[in-house]
Amino acid sequence: MARYRGRLSGPLLDRIDLQVFVPRLDTAELAASAGARGEPSAAVRERVCRARALQMARSGKPNARLAPGELEPGRWLDAAARQLLATAISRLTLSARAYHRVLKVARTVADLEGAAVAGAAHVAEAVRYRQLDRAAQA
Repeated sequence: MARYRGRLSGPLLDRIDLQVFVPRLDTAELAASAGARGEPSAAVRERVCRARALQMARSGKPNARLAPGELEPGRWLDAAARQLLATAISRLTLSARAYHRVLKVARTVADLEGAAVAGAAHVAEAVRYRQLDRAAQA
């Protein structure tokens, strides 16, 4: 896996918003989780539709289509979120493109919760979705 990831360029990976490593489950774990029930698809769909409608009303397009100049984090990130984002960008040495991807994902996470202002938890979740960036640093 590391050899394959090594063939992918940083600029290409920067264009992928969600980069999450999902480990393989062994047979026992897979069998134990077979009966687990998660959130119903209808509830997820309703939350996503609400978030998308909010994005369309706010900017006329989904967050994924926002240009870097349209993000204006000072208007919708609280102080703790801005501090966490600055720390994450510095520690993970993320590129400017990755920074803007994190902002878009954080805005979307906040929209899914119906929050007008994104907090540190929203930014932390968005940063966690950049796991391959962190793996490359290790």
